[in-house]
Formats: sequence, structure tokens, C-alpha cells
Amino acid sequence: MKSILFSIVLAAVCMNVTAQKNNTLSSKEKKEGWTLLFDGKNFDGWRKCNSGEMAANWTVSEEAMKVSKGAQAGRGQGGDILYGTKKYKNFELSIDWKIEQGGNSGIFYYIVEYPGKPIYYAAPEIQVLDNWYAGDNKLANHLAGSLYDMIPALPQNAKPAGEWNTITVRVENGKATHTQNGVKVVEYELWTPEWKELVAKSKFKDWPGFVDGPAREGYVGLQDHGYDCWFRNIKIREL
Repeated sequence: MKSILFSIVLAAVCMNVTAQKNNTLSSKEKKEGWTLLFDGKNFDGWRKCNSGEMAANWTVSEEAMKVSKGAQAGRGQGGDILYGTKKYKNFELSIDWKIEQGGNSGIFYYIVEYPGKPIYYAAPEIQVLDNWYAGDNKLANHLAGSLYDMIPALPQNAKPAGEWNTITVRVENGKATHTQNGVKVVEYELWTPEWKELVAKSKFKDWPGFVDGPAREGYVGLQDHGYDCWFRNIKIREL
């Protein structure tokens, strides 16, 4: 019995020692071409959408990028941000996120900045949501991991508020997938008749940015929806 207990303790210690630190890349990831977009310390490369400055309501907290809610939950402070160093076309993007109870946010790609328009004006959105308590949890395609208002994430495997989730978005020559917590939950193809049909049935049906798009490349970014939300281990590789 003592031998078994010792083996269990030793294995736990070894796992703890070898666990990869947050906001770092493993040797394998480096060989595969991954690049960190956040080092856990500062916002280098990030800025507010349609601005040259970083949004004031973002801080580094718990080794993560945290957007803080303002005086009223659900009302953002215009703090949508993007990684402005490079535009991406074919890529794989991985992000860990957690959110407060009742919270709502989003992850975007192919962002094009239109003066006076929000980050979501023409960019596909991967939903970030507390599926249990958020007010926007009534529709399946509004739940976490979904292509927002277009395709539901199925099976729905998001973790509750306060727990970390991992979403990986892969886009290659128009073919896109969302993998949430290790499970592929969404699959679609951009710029096809099927895509246009999805847009026509969504809230974006009269939005020129969606009717004419999305663009074939753009920035990746994060939403300020007026709730506390954390993002870490943000990394991307070009395909």
C-alpha cells in the first residue's frame, strides 16, 4: 500500500513540475509554427478597434487579459480590441477563456475596421458565454463556441462561469471549424451559397459587412460586451 501511495504522489509531483506554464509555447508548438499573441505581462501588439491606443478597461489579471465591465452590466465601454500587428488568412487560433456569471463576450476573425462601426460589423464571431445564467442563452446558436447567430456549437460542452474553456478556430481556404474543450463543435465554409443562406437567416442579413463578406483576411480580436471576461494562452499559427 505504501508503495502504491508513493507512486501516486510521485506521479502527481512529476505532472506538476512538467506542466506547461501559461502564455508560453512548448518546443513542439514552436516547431509547428505557433506564435504567442499575449505573453501574460503586457498588451504588446494589441489596440482598440479603430484606434491606435489600447482600450483603458483591459488589464492583466491572473496571467490573463481581463476586460472589465463598467457601471452597467451588458453595456461595453467601447473596448473591443484586436491584435493589430498582422492580418491573417489561413490560420489556427487557440484561446483559453473564462467569464463571470451571466457574462457574454466574443472572439472574432477576419476583422476589417470600418470607421464608426463596431468590431462585429463584418467579422465572424465565436460566442463566449455563461450558458447557464447569461440573458442571451435562449437560442442554441448563441451558446458558447457557436458561430454567433448562425450555427450552434454541438455537442454543447462549455464549462460554467469561473472555469477555463479552450476554443480553437481553424480557417483554411474558407473551410472553418471550432473546437471547444477538445471536441469539434462547429464546421462551415465561407463564401459559399450555404454561407449566404446562413447570413440571410441571421441578424446580419442587412449588414453590408456580412452581405458582401466576410473579407478574405483580417485581424483577430476580442469583444468588450460589458462583462468581466479573461483570455489567456492566445496563440496562432499560419497554415
